[in-house]
Amino acid sequence: MRILIVEDEPDVARQVQVALCKTGYAVDVAFDGEEGHFLGDTEPYDAVVLDLGLPGMGGLNVLERWRRDGHGMPVLILSARDTWREKVTGLRIGADDYLAKPFEMEELLARIEALVRRGAGKASPELSCGPVRIDTTRQKAWVDDTPLTLTAMEYRLLAYLMHHAEAVLSKTELTEHIYAQDEDRDSNIIEVMINRLRNKIGANRICTHRGRGYQLTAEDDG
Repeated sequence: MRILIVEDEPDVARQVQVALCKTGYAVDVAFDGEEGHFLGDTEPYDAVVLDLGLPGMGGLNVLERWRRDGHGMPVLILSARDTWREKVTGLRIGADDYLAKPFEMEELLARIEALVRRGAGKASPELSCGPVRIDTTRQKAWVDDTPLTLTAMEYRLLAYLMHHAEAVLSKTELTEHIYAQDEDRDSNIIEVMINRLRNKIGANRICTHRGRGYQLTAEDDG
């Protein structure tokens, strides 16, 4: 799952980035409104943390332009200006949540997790597909009651598949949602990681649709 942080305070941006990376997300950071708008306009994100007091282009303007151009990714507004009028304005132009500075990192992580789930149409932090389960809060995975040992990238890939279980996902979409902008994006690695996941969760749990992509399914076709 891939997150964009648009925040002009370097220390805050770094702390949020580190916390989100530790939680298993791929994270991009922009330090001004124009760069943030450009990334949100051109890259696919599962959620955005958007500060309001940005240089170049204010956060509300960034959000308004995204929504006007049809970008529907969940957006959490982060601002030191904790006024009810600003909250109402942000929510009415398309924000999904609002958190005032200073904030507790655990609360921010919980809110982002909830936005990502809702964006994928999920309600519970524990997702299941057949015998495969993941706990998005603890970044743990199981097949039946057997814990899985996954690398960070394997967990990212499995989490994205679980959030979109039964959907056919192209290699391009998977690549875009599990790699940050500055990571080396090699779509061939997706095939390698798919094979590793098959070895861990069952070969028939991930179907290959030639020319279309991969599908995590609850049915065991084997």
